[in-house]
Amino acid sequence: MIQRTLEQVAQMLGSEVRGTEAALSIAGVSTDTRSIPAGSLFIPLIGEKFDGHAYAEEAYHKGAAAVLWQEDHGEAPEGVPYIPVSDTLAALQQLAKAYRKQLTVRIIGITGSNGKTTTKDLVAAVLGSTYKVHKTKGNLNNHIGLPVTLLQLEETTEFAVVEMGMSGRGEIELLSDLAEPDASIITMIGESHMLQLGSREEIARAKVEIVSGMPSGSLLVYNGDEPLIEMALAERSLPEGFRHLRFGHSEDNAKHPTAIRMDADGAHFQINSSGYPELYIPLLGTHNVINALAAIAIGEAFGVQPEAIAAGLRSLEMTSMRIEKLTAASGLTVLNDAYNASPASMRAAITLTEQLGGFGRKFLVLGDMLELGEHEEQFHREIGAMVSPERVDYVFTFGRLGRFIAEEAAVRLPKDRVLAFEDKELLASELAAMAQPEDIVLVKGSRGMRLEQVVNALLL
Repeated sequence: MIQRTLEQVAQMLGSEVRGTEAALSIAGVSTDTRSIPAGSLFIPLIGEKFDGHAYAEEAYHKGAAAVLWQEDHGEAPEGVPYIPVSDTLAALQQLAKAYRKQLTVRIIGITGSNGKTTTKDLVAAVLGSTYKVHKTKGNLNNHIGLPVTLLQLEETTEFAVVEMGMSGRGEIELLSDLAEPDASIITMIGESHMLQLGSREEIARAKVEIVSGMPSGSLLVYNGDEPLIEMALAERSLPEGFRHLRFGHSEDNAKHPTAIRMDADGAHFQINSSGYPELYIPLLGTHNVINALAAIAIGEAFGVQPEAIAAGLRSLEMTSMRIEKLTAASGLTVLNDAYNASPASMRAAITLTEQLGGFGRKFLVLGDMLELGEHEEQFHREIGAMVSPERVDYVFTFGRLGRFIAEEAAVRLPKDRVLAFEDKELLASELAAMAQPEDIVLVKGSRGMRLEQVVNALLL
């Protein structure tokens, strides 16, 4: 984490220290008084319904060494050391950018409509086989989370793997300018954020903003199966000596799979590069093999050997609630993919469930996909229409939009095998009564639907 004197911090912010000796040191930053590391710098952010300045004195008494103080908030609390700034959020970002420039760390930026967190974990696993690596914790991938992540880096960190999320144009450009990634990945272009951006073309343009902060000679690894990425790249000025590499299903990509074999716990696959054994990831789904290709490309670009890449992939540690394979006390298998949902990730999860063998009946529990804009009904109906009656036994839906999935699924499946719910507890109860130990249940929906509650009920 950042360890600097207050004088050094003030210099990085173009300000001065007040209320204490400038030689006092800070260790790390915090934006939340519920978790104040001793000796940290408290940064009071301002939101629609909160103002961190109201907690600055509390933060100091809980162990913060000093605080930033926004000048339009009057005088800082008496006795609290502080650095005055014109805007605390802008100061957080400026401090992170300045600290990043002082480090020798190489940064890998990751964006895309789906697969960011999985790919982050895969890249960190590959690079971590050879280097000291830090990765974004949880979902700290926005204009606050990414600066906090940069300020968490140790000076000895060799690589940082960071997510870059967005809800509109200009957001990824800001994050890229802060992080200045030495290499970046665009996982795919989906339908997430259609509500804000209106079209997949605009989503692609927003994702390609990741190149804006990349230095000369940097590398972009992107999904070559998606032509909109190249369309958006052609519209931008690119860094001098800019390099790019395509990965994906198609054989015309520089990195593509030549064979994929799925078992109950993960994916075995081979790729079109020589020197590799059969690779394995403890993840289910062909789409995750494609994500792994991006991680392999990054590993190769930074000198990780094939044996180390294979070992890193095999030892992968995943962020929770992204197609976790869980086993209930009864023996029932539950695929927990309740973290988020978009049409692309929903299709991938359903296809995976349909392909898995060795189980009794297959149940799909599908919730609303949010933030899809004016075409949300169409997207949900398309999901229902893709369900195969030969490969899926029951469809349970939850939510207002989930009913459109149910209506289309009922066109192909017997109506008594498609059930739509508005009551989550009733859904969980009826599903638990029907599912047998030899069955498998996929649970998938947007974060706001909180379908992990269904997962928890099934595991009892």
